Amino acid sequence: MLEEYVTPGGYELEKILNRGSVAYTHVNEVWPNVYIGDEQTAKDKYNLKRLGITHVLNAAEGTWNNVDTGAAYYSDLDIVYYGVVAEDVTTFDLSQYFFSAAQFIKETLSNRQNKLLMHCVMGRSRSATLFLAYLMICENMTVVEAIEHVKRRRRIIPNWGFLKQLRELEMHLLEKKGESTEQS
Repeated sequence: MLEEYVTPGGYELEKILNRGSVAYTHVNEVWPNVYIGDEQTAKDKYNLKRLGITHVLNAAEGTWNNVDTGAAYYSDLDIVYYGVVAEDVTTFDLSQYFFSAAQFIKETLSNRQNKLLMHCVMGRSRSATLFLAYLMICENMTVVEAIEHVKRRRRIIPNWGFLKQLRELEMHLLEKKGESTEQS
């Protein structure tokens, strides 16, 4: 008999994240046409052009301790820009951006010609968390499946608070899925 899936606790998620991850690099393709990178990658226009990046999601927008690029920074490239003002601290509510970021990613990927760079300062916590949320919301992955998928391609370390928000997202999505199966 199949055991019913239970969302793991934060400690278990941290153990999964730390087990057998790839070495840290500036940018990695984590999904077809989706790259997660760091500030250096986001500011290297030559490399963005070489990679064929058409869309940028900056999960660390703003001037204070973040990556201050913005749409104007990419105006000489044909790039669609989406910025999220977020701090990489455990008390920051990144979940307020889960659905809007997932929608931006989904719309970007609806055209197979598009290529998306998601980044923050290191490309390990904020941008990774938003992409994990996308995989859960739009690709119906569990938080564990999403983490396992991304960490095979990039070294990610969402902070403790973001992991908690991903767990809450999963419980919300599972509850919604349960409600829709009861009605059908």
